Amino acid sequence: LEILYEDSDILVINKPPGLVVHPAPGHSRGTLVNALLHHCRDLGGIGGEIRPGIVHRLDRDTSGALVVAKNQQALHALADQFKQRQVCKVYWALAWGFFKQKSGTIQTMIGRDPHNRKKMSARVSHGRIAITRYNVLREYDEISLVEAAIETGRTHQIRVHLAHMGHPVVGDRQYG
Repeated sequence: LEILYEDSDILVINKPPGLVVHPAPGHSRGTLVNALLHHCRDLGGIGGEIRPGIVHRLDRDTSGALVVAKNQQALHALADQFKQRQVCKVYWALAWGFFKQKSGTIQTMIGRDPHNRKKMSARVSHGRIAITRYNVLREYDEISLVEAAIETGRTHQIRVHLAHMGHPVVGDRQYG
């Protein structure tokens, strides 16, 4: 674990790409949760057996700061802050192509893709509202560096929204 910050209540981890956050079918070992349980021996009872201390997640192939609660009080306080949208979640992504509008807001419904249950889609009749604010920071040869701030936290939200705009994330095998 690359620990960015730790005190008696929380732990902030720099999650590398390729690391699964919690055990799931096909990923019972080698997850972030497995490493956390080794690092914090008393974490097991915080928030449930499968996701102890986990307040939010990052996709397997996404890197970034991940906040973990080390006790029930911190878990409830952090969960409430995420629910009330008091936490600012900002990501950088390389996306294919050049954006006509260099900044804006993408607001769609996101739900399971009706043709592929492993994917999410912004072209659904049923789903949950998803809001992403974006700003193009820099343009390179055929690629744009985009800052994306998500107001909601839907599965694959940034990847789905950028692909929906015609600018999939570089290297994204699922939506690119």
